[in-house]
Amino acid sequence: MNRPLTPFSPADLSAGQRELYDAIAGGPRAAGGSPFPLLNADGGLEGPFNAMLLQPSVGSALQALGSAVRYGSTLDLRCREIAILTVARAWASAFETYAHEAVGRSAGMTDAELAALRTGDESVFPDPRERLVLATTTALAARHDLTDDEYAAAEDGLGLPVLFELTTLVGYYATLALQLRVFRVAAP
Repeated sequence: MNRPLTPFSPADLSAGQRELYDAIAGGPRAAGGSPFPLLNADGGLEGPFNAMLLQPSVGSALQALGSAVRYGSTLDLRCREIAILTVARAWASAFETYAHEAVGRSAGMTDAELAALRTGDESVFPDPRERLVLATTTALAARHDLTDDEYAAAEDGLGLPVLFELTTLVGYYATLALQLRVFRVAAP
């Protein structure tokens, strides 16, 4: 049986691990305060970030991709969180749900909207762009593809650059969900 990955102690990090740790703990995720804790009580990284320290060169690339899809995307914050929480639902990822419901709340999402994302209910989202992001992400997360009609709707409603961002975001958060599952990272 898999056992949870032991959190790395900041005092025991190699130079490569320390560089990655500093990029996460002092980067854009930490700037202005994260809606969920990035560090545990001993200063170790929470969530998927601890596992990234296992292989700092890969972890650094993954962390940079995550930063790009979270902070360099043209998708607005609500649409990003709708997509992330949809991936969390598809993967039954408790940590992603915990963390990104907190981010969603900070973006003004209501309890009804967050509850609807746990089931995939589009009806509580009056904004057509948000409904389109939810529908597109649901298809990508569930079937790993879009039908011709879904593609046409996403191309027309979002544009190809945003559809590219959305597919990248879905892939990134699916990767994190897989790692969270394999390394048995639970929500606090």
